[in-house]
Amino acid sequence: MLAVQLAALVEGDPEGAGEALALVTGFDDALAHGLARLAEERAEALTALAGAFAATPIGECLAEAAAKVASGSIAEEHLTALAGGRTALLGAVHDALVAGLDTALGRERAPWQAAPESGADGAGNLLGGVRSWLRELAITGWRGVDHDLVSTADQIIEALLAVPGQRRLAVLLDGLAAELRASCPVGTMEHLPVRRWADLWSRAVLLSQDGVLPGAVQPVETVSGRLLILGVDVHEHGTAVQCQVHAVLEPAGGGRARLVRTAVTAAKVDTITGPAVWKLLHRHPVLLAALTDRRALDVTDLPLLGGGDLIWHDDRALPGKPADPFTTARLLLADALAPAAAPLERHPVRIAEPVLVEGYRVTEDGSFDLDGTVLAVDTERLPACGPLTPKLVVDSSACVGLVRWDGGRWLLQPLAVQAKVKKTTVEAGTGDWALGPTDPKVVKAEARAGDAVAVLRERAGRLLRR
Repeated sequence: MLAVQLAALVEGDPEGAGEALALVTGFDDALAHGLARLAEERAEALTALAGAFAATPIGECLAEAAAKVASGSIAEEHLTALAGGRTALLGAVHDALVAGLDTALGRERAPWQAAPESGADGAGNLLGGVRSWLRELAITGWRGVDHDLVSTADQIIEALLAVPGQRRLAVLLDGLAAELRASCPVGTMEHLPVRRWADLWSRAVLLSQDGVLPGAVQPVETVSGRLLILGVDVHEHGTAVQCQVHAVLEPAGGGRARLVRTAVTAAKVDTITGPAVWKLLHRHPVLLAALTDRRALDVTDLPLLGGGDLIWHDDRALPGKPADPFTTARLLLADALAPAAAPLERHPVRIAEPVLVEGYRVTEDGSFDLDGTVLAVDTERLPACGPLTPKLVVDSSACVGLVRWDGGRWLLQPLAVQAKVKKTTVEAGTGDWALGPTDPKVVKAEARAGDAVAVLRERAGRLLRR
């Protein structure tokens, strides 16, 4: 059945998606070379992006912004308008792709529900500093970035981290600055991650507008019930790690099951990798134990954002009965209500829809062949902190994973698999080592390498005691 559903999905992209992405590419190229020295073709790229909105309420604003930037008059409001236009184009592509995916899977999606507006958090001056730095980046262009320009953001980022409502923006900026710093001098790089850096820049521009971020993270309701985990997606960066859990929530008192996510995050340094990253999340023992033991969680009054994200509170969760992710997927996934995407989360690269695939044949290149429908498998996303390996994926017969759209095609990112190892069926998931590795070889390697997290904590304790 899934093969029939996915066949229509992988055959082609939605109408107009290619043209919209071409407009984004033109803007990104201009941003890479710097808006202060626009060649004619790059100025035309800005005009073309604005032209796509000519019949919309923001068309006039975008046309003025493109003209001003092309003439060398680059104000913050012009960059905000262009970043908004770029984001809207990607949002339209996202919506078309998700609509096609929902149709293929027969999945129903809830409408967007906005949270109430929140008050100011006192970060106005800091946000002005963020916008100023982002403007300098845009004027200079990625090719002109040097250590001096990157370092001007350090003090702003440090101050933002101290404001709870602005930590999401702070982590975003910290990650962008870290990537730029590691790439300096950028002008000598042969290939630039142009789309990625433009994504980060555009998102930061919009999130740094006064009053945007606090309202974006306000819950729309609190929920209670049984949380059945499907799998965990580990996002690791040199300066941060995030464990994003995909699950099905069965509401207390009955009602339709719904797809939800919850995430916990910790700051890190780039020397902490592999299974050691789980130690950074030690403040969430109930969640980590549920991942390791494959148990359901009974949750009470967890705040839920409009985009389907639960704000995790470990003290509001209790371990429940064992819950196999494959059983959960077979029984509940098809009928679970999917969440809407938050306005600023509407981007093709952020599509990550949980699915169950089974009964497939693995091709020579590692793709899954489901009765003639071939779905590419992205094993490069498998985290080094868990036991799930490309070899297990190749040997698998069932997979719970995330359907993504990347590089112009649909991919499946495995979260857990059932596979044959020495004629025995085993299950492996990305969160199995949340309380520490169980593979003897990995345990020995960790012991030889030493406990980097403990060493850093001890050194930090010394500094604090001085």
